[in-house]
Amino acid sequence: MSLYFYFSVALLVLLLFFPASHIIWVLSIRRAERKLGRKLTEQEIQGQRNRARFIAVLLITPFSWFFNLQLLGPLHG
Repeated sequence: MSLYFYFSVALLVLLLFFPASHIIWVLSIRRAERKLGRKLTEQEIQGQRNRARFIAVLLITPFSWFFNLQLLGPLHG
């Protein structure tokens, strides 16, 4: 595997992490507030933020890997 491939994967992960984690966080906050019928506390919001970041890493890393594999071809991946 080439260094360029790993760099491309890491760059795409970094570029997608913040918007994806924010979208996941907003959706989980809305879902939790609707389910509980009240506004969440700061501690609950921070817990949802940590959860969203973890989920984003789990989703974006394989996506970036397969996207770059498809884009660059099997010689780079």
